[in-house]
Amino acid sequence: MEVLREVLIKKFTQAIREGNAGIFAGAGLSRASGYVDWKNLLRPLAKNVKLDIEKEKDYLSVAQYCRNESGSRGSINQEILNAFNAEVGENENVEIIARLPISTYWTTNYDKLIEKELEKQNRKVDVKMDSDQLSTTLANRDAVVYKMHGDVDHPAKAVLTKDDYVLYDNKRPLFRTILKGDLISKKLLFIGFSFEDPNLDYILGQIHALLDENVAEHYCFFRRVQESDYDDDKDYGYEKARQELRAKDLARYGIQTVFVDDYPEITDILRDIESAVKRNNVLISGSADDYAGWGRDKAEELAGKISEALVKNNFKITSGFGLGIGSSVINGALTEIYRNKYKHTDEYLCLRPFPQGIKDATERQKVFTQYRKDMISDTGVAIFLFGNKKDPTDSSKIINAPGCREEFSVARDNKNIIIPIGSTGFMAKEIFDEVKANMDDYKYLEKYMDALETENNVDKLVEIVIAIVKE
Repeated sequence: MEVLREVLIKKFTQAIREGNAGIFAGAGLSRASGYVDWKNLLRPLAKNVKLDIEKEKDYLSVAQYCRNESGSRGSINQEILNAFNAEVGENENVEIIARLPISTYWTTNYDKLIEKELEKQNRKVDVKMDSDQLSTTLANRDAVVYKMHGDVDHPAKAVLTKDDYVLYDNKRPLFRTILKGDLISKKLLFIGFSFEDPNLDYILGQIHALLDENVAEHYCFFRRVQESDYDDDKDYGYEKARQELRAKDLARYGIQTVFVDDYPEITDILRDIESAVKRNNVLISGSADDYAGWGRDKAEELAGKISEALVKNNFKITSGFGLGIGSSVINGALTEIYRNKYKHTDEYLCLRPFPQGIKDATERQKVFTQYRKDMISDTGVAIFLFGNKKDPTDSSKIINAPGCREEFSVARDNKNIIIPIGSTGFMAKEIFDEVKANMDDYKYLEKYMDALETENNVDKLVEIVIAIVKE
């Protein structure tokens, strides 16, 4: 059954937020980096046994024939080593899925693309390629990668031939058990997967037999059969009908198909998913030594109520604990967390107080800039209010906070949704004026600009902020 792109983005993003999402990667994901797929891996082996790989559909049998003819796995092992130790290029799809806050990755690939990219993202990876590894857990892991068909470093154990599949339950019995659990309890997104794998067919069939139609919902990508791919209209019609039937059949197992006309669309969808995930994380930026016409109590009420309302609407707040604002942000968030969110503080509040005690001004600025970039990189919305501090050279003077300005610049470069509450004055007003002068870049604020500039009613401002982030 076909599912719309927008539905996939919405539902999979929600699964990520709830911690119930996983990725299942097939050979198509690695092919964009320059690795071969199953067919091209077997091409030289097929030639050795006088088979034309272009005429073959049953690649399992081809691999088995090669094994039978050679009398050992040596040639197969060598081909795996040659194919998956080659230098490859960057792969944006792999980069995105590694950045997503997902902890479960399944793959039938032998290469190390996923685990290496996770490590680049400073995530501690627990790789499982043998059954005996499944009984142990790497301490403080951020993600687990299940390589259910083995790894390039151990080609003799790679699953490739008919015999390997027949003996799978003897050699890797727990992989199927764990995958069954994830297929039942999580939403998996299949990327680069053809669904020709006998292992997955077997597992899906068992789950369907146990749960009937009460299976979890998963998603996969298929490139739509294109008329331009065929010289004969009958061939095109046949393959189109076959693909539609395949999609309907996958729906029996809860796997919904998202059709794309070309593979770059998959990258676009993954980007949209990442953006949607980030937009659930909201930075509240601001500081105050002077509350001007607001007064301290009203200013703290505004910061607290914005924070409380965001948590109530299931957004996660990031705060640098700005002077005069940070405590109210925390108090507002905790009020709602303890009232209705089962005390799940980490799910709704991320505190990032700045490092202290760096005496050298140049070094301090360098550290603070990097710290701000790291803090904002995982957010998708930035709210600015007040933004002032005492002049370091004259404590009797109040200046607009340069740190707040820098956070705006970083958030803008990060393509965050920007919400400057100009009516609070100071740096927030300066940011508001810049946004107003460049409205083509901030069209989502058009109907709210007058209120953001002049409104000083706390409840009305909270209502506006929530309306913007929800849109």
